[in-house]
Amino acid sequence: MPKVHLMVRLVQVVTVLFVLLGCFVVFLYSPFYSKLIVAGLNYFVPVDVNQVAAESQRQASLSEHDNLEPGSNLWIARQAYLKLTEQALREKKTSDLTYIQENYKALQQIILLEEKEQDTEEQETTVTVPLVAKNSEIDAADEASSPVDETLFINSSENKALTEQYTEFLARKPVVSEHQEAVSEPEQKIEYVRKNPIPVQPKKLSEPYAIVVLGGGLTLDKNGKDIVVNGYTRLRLEKTLEVEKQNHLPIVLSGVEAPYMQAWLKERGVDAKLLEKRSMNTCENTRFSSLLLQKKGGAPTVMLVTDEYHMPRTRRLFALNGIETIPVVAPMPTPLTRWQPSVQNYDHSRRANYELLATIRDMLFGSSDCREVP
Repeated sequence: MPKVHLMVRLVQVVTVLFVLLGCFVVFLYSPFYSKLIVAGLNYFVPVDVNQVAAESQRQASLSEHDNLEPGSNLWIARQAYLKLTEQALREKKTSDLTYIQENYKALQQIILLEEKEQDTEEQETTVTVPLVAKNSEIDAADEASSPVDETLFINSSENKALTEQYTEFLARKPVVSEHQEAVSEPEQKIEYVRKNPIPVQPKKLSEPYAIVVLGGGLTLDKNGKDIVVNGYTRLRLEKTLEVEKQNHLPIVLSGVEAPYMQAWLKERGVDAKLLEKRSMNTCENTRFSSLLLQKKGGAPTVMLVTDEYHMPRTRRLFALNGIETIPVVAPMPTPLTRWQPSVQNYDHSRRANYELLATIRDMLFGSSDCREVP
């Protein structure tokens, strides 16, 4: 067999490499490359919820409304709870949030029970008093009155003392002792409401408690001056409008884009009240949003709105923060072609490559540019 010259062999190898490179470039510009990457990410990236972190969301009492009557016992308890929560986050004692939430839930039930007993006593001793003014006149006077300054309630001496009492109650760490002889009255009350809870109809933990929308960036308006949401963010918000009509859930907007996202939704008749506007990357999106949901009462499961390339990595990070996610895929600004290579297909391939590399980095090394608290 004749011996092949070394230079000929080298030319053959280079030719094969160029052919393979050409095939890869064509594949990269085809609609199939990005689909393959997404399928791989969805298959290999784990989304199992961290059960330790999930305990902080178990209260499952998310509320976007703070419409308690200023000065009421429930309102004062809420102020004390928010104060302790902010302090725990500031001092990076996130583990304390679990028992603070549990104590807050017990305190709410204690207050409701006491109010119910008080209402019963008042009904038994009610004396009928003739009206001095007509209801319409009273209503008119109420409407004409000036808005109430809520700080006046919290600064009154009586409410300050009650706030301190509630704060001490909420800050009590659980103590387990088999030989504990004396049990204080607050601990007796906590034990009572745990054994005799007020009947409610809780949602299943697997049902969504909120819609979380991740920002995709901002851009300049056509006038070159005003800042508006970019194409990625706009399409996620459009998908949010569809989902909100079907589910009527609180909306959490995450990212520095949040105020602009809120304005965009408000122009279309949807009021998103939960804003997380400190995060600068995906890791912070998930961590800060989880802390916000925790602070607002807990949400074990949420509907997550982002694009399909971003979804696997984001779902994994939410799971690490104790939240299960239901994916709601928003479209990309440019659609894929059916089969032929194109520049818009390359946009998808580039996005897929970025998320692939970011996911590998997160799983191997973690995200080093992720702050722990807002």
